Amino acid sequence: MTEQTETSQRPVLVVDFGAQYAQLIARRVREAGVYSEIVPHTATAAEIAAKSPVGIILSGGPSSVYEEGAPQLDTGVLELGVPTLGICYGFQVMAQQLGGEVAHTGLREYGATDAAVTGDGGVLLGGQPAEQNVWMSHGDQVSRAPDGFDVLASTSVTPVAAFGSDERRLYGVQWHPEVKHTDHGQRVIENFLHKAAGLAADWNSGNVIAEQVERIRAQVGSGRVISALSGGVDSAVSTALVHEAVGDQLTAIFVDHGLLRKGEREQVEQDYVASTGVRLITIDARERFLMALAGVSDPEQKRKIIGREFIRTFEEAEKALIAEAAADGEPIRFLVQGTLYPDVVESGGGSGTANIKSHHNVGGLPEDLQFELVEPLRTLFKDEVRAIGRELGLPEGIVGRQPFPGPGLGIRIVGEVTADRLEILRDADAIAREELTRAGLDNEIWQCPVVLLADVRSVGVQGDGRTYGHPIVLRPVSSEDAMTADWTRLPYDVLSKISNRITNEVREVNRVVLDVTSKPPGTIEWE
Repeated sequence: MTEQTETSQRPVLVVDFGAQYAQLIARRVREAGVYSEIVPHTATAAEIAAKSPVGIILSGGPSSVYEEGAPQLDTGVLELGVPTLGICYGFQVMAQQLGGEVAHTGLREYGATDAAVTGDGGVLLGGQPAEQNVWMSHGDQVSRAPDGFDVLASTSVTPVAAFGSDERRLYGVQWHPEVKHTDHGQRVIENFLHKAAGLAADWNSGNVIAEQVERIRAQVGSGRVISALSGGVDSAVSTALVHEAVGDQLTAIFVDHGLLRKGEREQVEQDYVASTGVRLITIDARERFLMALAGVSDPEQKRKIIGREFIRTFEEAEKALIAEAAADGEPIRFLVQGTLYPDVVESGGGSGTANIKSHHNVGGLPEDLQFELVEPLRTLFKDEVRAIGRELGLPEGIVGRQPFPGPGLGIRIVGEVTADRLEILRDADAIAREELTRAGLDNEIWQCPVVLLADVRSVGVQGDGRTYGHPIVLRPVSSEDAMTADWTRLPYDVLSKISNRITNEVREVNRVVLDVTSKPPGTIEWE
């Protein structure tokens, strides 16, 4: 299978030392108008040079440079002559390799910290306040900068909190400029990109569309394409982008697998088709999916079954389409999927990270897949996908829609998926969405999964009698790209309204609970 994972633009490479924020660094670089990719710290200097990077950023990480087995950087990377910025652990690795000193003093800095800029701050910190609040997370510290490097900032605990060499175009900061808790963090990244590395801010949605259209045409040629259209943002934008490239060669197939929320089928069949002109075929596969999921409670198994049945459904649709257009004689060889960069990363691809869960677009596909994948969004984050969708003219109701997993309500039922349980969850989910919209909170949360604990019964009192109903979990979260998230502090009156309506209007539900776990340690979805 061919994977569209590269761009003709030369990247800024983010070297991942196991940081929870590596993806966030890459996103911040793109926000500055520069294309970025993530590579593992195990990449050799030769492998990094082969990607022709225009800049390198060394991420933070949880290790100490003194620990046995701590992540290392190929010593040749800093000799490539590529502008490089070290952050936190990456800053310490850089200092150590360049001849500076990293000390384990027992003095730590975590969270908000006051930093003092030295002199004019140089290229990296120039134009910023002399005193500023930064976000720290370290136990070791750089006690002496490498020879030829200027100390650019310090704190009461850390004598060398930032350094730089304009001659070698090598820089580093002990704090995390990528997080919003750092007052001038994005300015640090932009100074490195635009001033130190001299890069133009020319990465934008228009360029992405033009480049992907060219790539799609080169990959597909005169071949016919089908699209896995779910109605979510990712599949909607990827389908529209492929349609922009190959027009009527594309047929969008919408599978009603019975795991949809209320009104989703109508939104796809009416609003989306009207805005794009894409040819759409709807397949009613509700019974098929329920039969395949019968008796299955394990979440990984459910994901793989849903992924498998999707593909099998498409293969059957392919046969029907070929029979319909027999005079054409052109086989359908390509399948469009809305895979995003976070999907790849969470499935263990792209950065050498652990497999958190198989993703329906990545780890859940059958090994005997008969289609060649077209994945025009595979290197993009969600906000970039939305920008592309708006550029393509998709309705805001689709582009601005909150994320919803491809496996649908199937992974929001903890336990076996049945028709009755789906109806319970569908009704509860619709109430929650309706009340959040009514309260004007849609733009304040990333998404609000509603989860049915199907294998749990709790005691309740309804209608002057004892009941043994299911609990419903509300999981409102705030996030920028789903790599990290925090639970959203919804107003109590809104939570009360949602709870009252669900327990009054949805059969077999007598308890509503609120999930107040951040990510990490919890994931956004329960399964």
